[in-house]
Amino acid sequence: MWQMFRLSKLTDYAVVVLIRLAAESGEASGRVQTAPCIAAATGVPEPTVAKVLKALSVGRLVVSQRGAHGGYRLNRFLDQISIADVIRVLEGPIALTACVEGAHPDCEAACLCPMRGRWDMVNHAIATALSSISLADMARQPMGGTPLGNVLPPQPTQSSSSGYKTRACHEHAVLSVAE
Repeated sequence: MWQMFRLSKLTDYAVVVLIRLAAESGEASGRVQTAPCIAAATGVPEPTVAKVLKALSVGRLVVSQRGAHGGYRLNRFLDQISIADVIRVLEGPIALTACVEGAHPDCEAACLCPMRGRWDMVNHAIATALSSISLADMARQPMGGTPLGNVLPPQPTQSSSSGYKTRACHEHAVLSVAE
């Protein structure tokens, strides 16, 4: 059976979450977004968004803010975060085979392997290509498509018993008179 070189869904979701953080909060602002808001806006299940945000926080791609007005924000601008950075945070080192760059030192066939060290140049080329593509590049207009900032759904609103609507996906809830 054929198996492709493929990124995990979590890595794919991480790119979506990071671009959403930039689109909604603005890259330079200190505003934060919560996991439920990101989930509602992207269609990614909330537990998955929370898991991704935790990994991105550990990897220092996002910063978490605790408390009543807590949430997450980008730690760097999108043009300073490469696809390779996201892959390394979510999946570990970029390595096509277990023996690339000494990633698997106890291989039984290492001393006899005719390919020993030859995958390094392929791995390096792929890592270099992934490092050259930023999330800002990914957020720009895809071929034949619409820029991601324009296809994100509007933020959900919740009606309260007081007759007001609250926009639930901002750093601070904004009240507006319900229609």
